[in-house]
Amino acid sequence: MKELKEKFKTIDEYIRTFPAEVQIELEKMKKTIQEVAPEATEAIRYQMPTFRLNNKNLVHFAAFKNHIGFYPIPSGIEAFKKELSLYKQGKGSVQFPLDKPVPYELVKKIVTFRVAENMKESKSGY
Repeated sequence: MKELKEKFKTIDEYIRTFPAEVQIELEKMKKTIQEVAPEATEAIRYQMPTFRLNNKNLVHFAAFKNHIGFYPIPSGIEAFKKELSLYKQGKGSVQFPLDKPVPYELVKKIVTFRVAENMKESKSGY
């Protein structure tokens, strides 16, 4: 939907570039992630809204013409393979169609998983 050449400095700046109905979903996604990972910091990585924890990417999300992309890295997709089977997926991504409700409760579970994984990696020195 947006040119990747466009440089965003904040998640809010990114969100403001979309139509109102898409902004609502992006705001809900942001708030859902913040609720589960309040210690995570906001960033833009790969020109996508990103939440980082312990200096590592936790999850990314982005809007496209027909879907919201959610990127919890491959382990986040693998751990919830069954629940995500209704959605188009990539190795570390899932697409939530804009014409259907985004499963925010599932997003919460995935982010919770990623936070635990991130904390475990931090303690083990990865």
